[in-house]
Amino acid sequence: MPFFAGFVVGFVVWFLYNYLWSGIYTVEQNELAVKTVFGRAQRIEGKTILSLPVAINLIDEERERYAYPQVVVIPPGGPYFKFPWEEVHKVNISTQTLNMALDPEDPTANHAGQYLEAVTKDQLNTALSGQIRYRVTDQNLYAYLFGVKNPIIHVMAYFISVLRERIANFEAQKTEENSATAGVSINDLRKNLHSINEHMMRECTQSAARYGITLEASLITSIDPPDEVESALAAINTAHNEVSSEISLAQASADQKIVQSRRATEIETLRAKSEVEPLKSTAIQLAELKKNGPDVLRAYVRNVKLALFNKVRQVIMEVEK
Repeated sequence: MPFFAGFVVGFVVWFLYNYLWSGIYTVEQNELAVKTVFGRAQRIEGKTILSLPVAINLIDEERERYAYPQVVVIPPGGPYFKFPWEEVHKVNISTQTLNMALDPEDPTANHAGQYLEAVTKDQLNTALSGQIRYRVTDQNLYAYLFGVKNPIIHVMAYFISVLRERIANFEAQKTEENSATAGVSINDLRKNLHSINEHMMRECTQSAARYGITLEASLITSIDPPDEVESALAAINTAHNEVSSEISLAQASADQKIVQSRRATEIETLRAKSEVEPLKSTAIQLAELKKNGPDVLRAYVRNVKLALFNKVRQVIMEVEK
């Protein structure tokens, strides 16, 4: 009897621990959870992610392939309870940052995660470094948990393939400012890092529907050529800067001369006007005097001559013969 009683007590304790106490769980604030029953996720019957905004960017041929079911999501909180034949899969939905050169399957790849290699359109090997910022898509937890074995590996491979394709085909718009360095792709890439990051964001919008991971930011920070090419590029850039500086100085000098010429023209024009205005005023006065009769005009001329005679010391007059 004591043995049987001890067996019963032990069984009850084991049952309570494994079937009751161990079935209680909670979900943290930065987590979501999905419950499976005998290995099958609890689904919302008749609904797939194709009816959600996350699938908008899928092309027609991909919609059937990535028609993942919508699952019942357990929000943060608790305590919750699960039966022994049920399993809870928790997912961290906070935004995370990852080195873009890191290979989750092989830490020694990409020079131990230091930089990623890519080839430009003019066959120049470059070293790219930066980060990607991502988070698990709460609208497509099925793809993240059950769609693929390791979603981040697929997302990284997808991101790198798109990035290398962009680097290989990138060509900046030619303007007067960069015409001196046209054909040097590394210069174009360095000047357009922002547009490359934006391109990566646009091209990777499908990752949320494919793998359940949303790419929030592409942060490519540097694109460096091989060491043996760096000095040549530095010389090219230095020459380009010198030429640009000389052109700017010449243009500034020409603009200054144009401004000075305009000022000189304005000054001479004003001087000519100042000399012409008294003559015009005198002509108007003489015309008014002439209207009053010829004697008035002769008297005016005589008075002017007398005023002039008072100011001069010597007068030479013509004698009629």
